[in-house]
Amino acid sequence: MPAAAPAASAAAVPPRLDLNIQFVAPAYPTHRKLLTRARLKRWAGAALFADATLTLRFVDAEEGRTLNRSFRGRDYATNVLTFAYAESADDPVSGDLVLCCPVVEREAAEQGKTLDAHYAHLVVHGVLHAQGYDHEDDAEAVEMESIETELLLALGHADPYADAQTGRIADEPAAPGAFPGANVP
Repeated sequence: MPAAAPAASAAAVPPRLDLNIQFVAPAYPTHRKLLTRARLKRWAGAALFADATLTLRFVDAEEGRTLNRSFRGRDYATNVLTFAYAESADDPVSGDLVLCCPVVEREAAEQGKTLDAHYAHLVVHGVLHAQGYDHEDDAEAVEMESIETELLLALGHADPYADAQTGRIADEPAAPGAFPGANVP
């Protein structure tokens, strides 16, 4: 069960975020330069509804593929994997998000998005998964996508689900490694 999104309040104290960042994809120096601690903390913090301890790990295709195969049984690198560790709604939010740099770069180019916008979306998406949100059925997907869209608009990014040419919500791509990322138990 996801943490409920709190009502907006000027006096509300933002949730505490203990953030660990691991960049183990040395072939992507432009990504490392883009993904500053302040930027990552801003994106992750925007999606938090409770205090959290999170690790963001940026990997190459080999590690991304190995993790996806080991934990999801899918033999390809995907954009983001979320390992959420809370076992009940009473447990503190904790999790690891693994983002695969070459997949994120390819998808951003294919979708006509900036690398910044696509990483922002995937970090927000993964942080929501770490809090129990999912998109296994249509109702969950609508709820999660609407929260993502609202948060990304507040962060200064476009609706990640709007088709740039028609303004319609884009269908989920069927290609291996396509968004959305997985919530892995």
